Amino acid sequence: MPGFHGRRDFLRGAGAAFVLGSRVRAASKRPNILILFGDDQRHDTIGALNNREIRTPHLDRLIRSGTAFTNAHIMGGNQGAVCVPSRAMLLSGQSLFRATDCFNALNRGGTDAAACTLFPELLRQAGYTTFGTGKWHNGEQTYARCFTAGGNIFFGGMSDHDRVPIADFDPAGRYPRDKRRTADGFSSELFSDAAVNFLRGHKGGNPFLAYVSYTAPHDPRTPPKTYADMYPPQKIALPKNFLPEHPFDNGDLKLRDENLAPWPRTPEIIREHIAAYYGMITHMDAQIGRVLDTLEETGHARHTIVIFAADNGLAVGQHGLLGKQNLYDHSLRVPLIFSGPGIPGGRRVDSLCYLYDIYPTLCRQLGLSVPSSVEGIDLAPALKHPRAPLRSDLFFAYRHFQRGVRSGNWKLMLYNVGGQITTQLFDTRSDPWEMENLAGRGSQAARVRELTALLKDWMKRTGDSMNLDLPNWGHRPLAG
Repeated sequence: MPGFHGRRDFLRGAGAAFVLGSRVRAASKRPNILILFGDDQRHDTIGALNNREIRTPHLDRLIRSGTAFTNAHIMGGNQGAVCVPSRAMLLSGQSLFRATDCFNALNRGGTDAAACTLFPELLRQAGYTTFGTGKWHNGEQTYARCFTAGGNIFFGGMSDHDRVPIADFDPAGRYPRDKRRTADGFSSELFSDAAVNFLRGHKGGNPFLAYVSYTAPHDPRTPPKTYADMYPPQKIALPKNFLPEHPFDNGDLKLRDENLAPWPRTPEIIREHIAAYYGMITHMDAQIGRVLDTLEETGHARHTIVIFAADNGLAVGQHGLLGKQNLYDHSLRVPLIFSGPGIPGGRRVDSLCYLYDIYPTLCRQLGLSVPSSVEGIDLAPALKHPRAPLRSDLFFAYRHFQRGVRSGNWKLMLYNVGGQITTQLFDTRSDPWEMENLAGRGSQAARVRELTALLKDWMKRTGDSMNLDLPNWGHRPLAG
């Protein structure tokens, strides 16, 4: 029966070609997506969002042309390198614990990998050219699933900004360490160079996703001299909630982020850290400007949705802390800007949302079905009406000893460090710097109980293995 099999194979091939052709034709009508992603950039470090000290002209122009979500958060982290779970949540559209499980499964390549689809992978399947450059700390297997093109890819841990170990794109998805090289140039420039080259070279009919993931302003904060000179430390204002030391043990006061400056913190040292932080952001902003200018020059801008966000915030002296391994707003809140066709300009949305809500929002904008694994919500109602309600409450977690919840303006944070329970309650409307702990007031006892019940519900719904009713919240230290 060779003739039958030949005809069957022909029909199968013709059918596949028809499906692929239909997919390409459908994709060609969809907008491009450009994602610009910062590393450790706090929510309040953009000039147009009322920071009068910092200079960010290109992010300011995105805000003028688009919509800024001023209450975007991450859910937290289950390790000190918060960037890893944060990016896992962004890419999978899932909450903290499930996103971690998702990436573990994908990188193992097991049968359970099909339970999770990453958004670059979804766009690739929909006919998009998917390009990636910069920081990728979530495994080489998942990178290969997501991208059809790339350049100047940074896998692994940390590096100096002027000695970045990078890999070239491999269509086969193999990135052995002996094939990586140390690049000449500053990190933000390297990643922007790759993005600019991609935008200039993209001529095809397929739309593109360009994922440009910077390592700035993460430490070591060494801005080029021109940008460092913009911020004399003696002219930098201290944050209102500056403290020489954190008032109690939050469980992670001795990790590397907190050892970047001695205890107690001094105003002089914190001003130096903030100045370098701002210099890094302003330099990255200039490189983002190059990418946005290229988008305009190539004619792609009118067909491209641009999203700017960051993986987490940073304390840089607030509450006596330097890092992001905590549940205060300075570490959980991140910038989130949408700009492009169909996105209203000059708008602010104050409703609560998560970074991982980007995934279903993009699906809505592109007319794609949202995979069943995605837990995020669609932000499109707020793009149409800035006061549209989104999330009424949020859940936060850091490792096994910090948990928190926010409902409206009220925020509850619980700590269990070696059996020592500490409770914090803040009214974020009257106290946005989270300086006045109201948890001990009798008038707030009912509110603490109510928020604790909400917290327990969130923990159960998101698959959190901790249990507030158990000693040590049920955490079992590793033997040895």
